Amino acid sequence: MSAVRQVQVTFDCEEPRRVAEFWKAVLGYVDPPLPPGFESWDAFHDAQPEEERGSSWACQDPEGVGPRLYFQRVPESKTVKNRVHLDVRVVAGLSGEERLGVLKAEGARLEKLGAKRLQLLLADEENESCLVMQDVEGNEFCLD
Repeated sequence: MSAVRQVQVTFDCEEPRRVAEFWKAVLGYVDPPLPPGFESWDAFHDAQPEEERGSSWACQDPEGVGPRLYFQRVPESKTVKNRVHLDVRVVAGLSGEERLGVLKAEGARLEKLGAKRLQLLLADEENESCLVMQDVEGNEFCLD
């Protein structure tokens, strides 16, 4: 059995670049290296057949630790709750009011980027507080 070397998380979306730019700002990710022979990603996409232009985008952790994110245009829009979602770990190790303060502050920052706050789930006997949000195209994620 071979070992998994990398994980890529793929998003179906209407506007791949817009969603990628949102997640780059959320996670501090960057565009991947340019393909040989191109001076920019715009030049690369302009060189594609017209029907493929803007049909995908990607971003990656500049430290190479987190998974690569890939965004692909699909014809249908989102209609139901995600079965898989990202947990953005901004408050690991924090609890109580300190945790809530960081969650609310990060939620406010992401709302300025186009995210939507859905629900603050308060701590209970089993789980710490988290904030359920949506990205710029309605994909759910949690601030945890």
